[in-house]
Amino acid sequence: MKYLIATILSFSIVFILTPILMKVALKYNFTDKPTKRKKHRGPIPLCGGISMFIGFFIPYFIVFYDHPFKEKYGIFIGALLILIIGVVDDYYKSIGKEFAIIPRLIVQLLAAIIVYKSGVVFQGFTNPFTNTYVVLPTIIQFILTITWIFGVTTVINWSDGMDGLAGGLSFISAMTFAASAVILSQPPSLLFSLMIAGVVLAFLFYNKYPARIFMGDSGANFLGFILSIIALDGAFKAATILSLLIPILALAVPIFDNIFVIFKRFSEGKPIYQADRSQLHYRLEAKGLNTKQVVSFISVISLVFSIISILMLLI
Repeated sequence: MKYLIATILSFSIVFILTPILMKVALKYNFTDKPTKRKKHRGPIPLCGGISMFIGFFIPYFIVFYDHPFKEKYGIFIGALLILIIGVVDDYYKSIGKEFAIIPRLIVQLLAAIIVYKSGVVFQGFTNPFTNTYVVLPTIIQFILTITWIFGVTTVINWSDGMDGLAGGLSFISAMTFAASAVILSQPPSLLFSLMIAGVVLAFLFYNKYPARIFMGDSGANFLGFILSIIALDGAFKAATILSLLIPILALAVPIFDNIFVIFKRFSEGKPIYQADRSQLHYRLEAKGLNTKQVVSFISVISLVFSIISILMLLI
C-alpha cells in the first residue's frame, strides 16, 4: 500500500504545484527565451525543477521516516545543492546570460561527495567464476561512485533539448529500476523508483509537446542525480555482472549519445561544456524529423534497451 500512496502523492504534488509555479515564473520573468539553438515559441517558465524537487521529497520524508538518518539527509542535502545551483543557472538563462561552468562543476562534485559520505557507495561486485564478493579498494569505490553520480547528472541534463525528451527518458529509466527492484527484492529502491516515476509523469503532462514549462537545469540535473542514486542503492548493490548492466542499459541512450558528443566536441577543438546541436535529438531534427517524431523514436530505443536489461536479469 505504501508504494501506491508514495506514487500517487508524488504525482499529485507535482500535478497541482506545477501550474502555480508556472504563473509565478511568468510573473517574475523566470523564463527561457527562444534563441538560434532553442526554437520554442515565446518565453517558457523554467521552474520545473522546483516542482519536481518538492514533489519527490515530501513523500520521501514520509515513507522513509525510518531510513538511516545519515543516508536520508545526505541524499536530501546533495539534491538540494543540485537544485540551488540549477536554479541559479536557470536564472542567468532567464536574463540572457551564461552562468560560469566552474561553480556548477564544484557544486555537482560536492553533492556527489556528500552522497558518497552518507553511505551510498559502489562497493564491489560478485566474481562470476568464484561466486565470491569482491570489495574494491576505498579509492576505487570513491572514484566510481563520484564518476557515476556526476556523469548521470550531466547526461540527463544534456538530453534535455526537446519537449518531453529528458522526462520521457527519465520515466523509462525509473520504471526499469522499479522492475529490477521487484526482481531483486529491493523495497527501498522500488519506492525511490516509483516516486521519481510519479514526479516525472505528472511533469510530462505540462512538458509534453508543445511544452508549457521547462524543467531547466535545476530539473534535469535533479532527475539525473536521483536516478544515479537509485542505481547505486539498487541494481549496483546486487553487484552481479547482470545487475551491473541494468542501470547502464536503462540509461544507454543519454550515456552513449553524450559520450559521442564529448568526443565530437573534443575532436573539433570545442570546449566540452559548450552547448551546441551535437546531441542525437538535434541530429535527427536536422534529418527532417519533427519534435514528436524525434522524442518518440529516441524513447522507443530507450525502451528497447530497458526491456533487454530486464530480460537479462530474468535469465
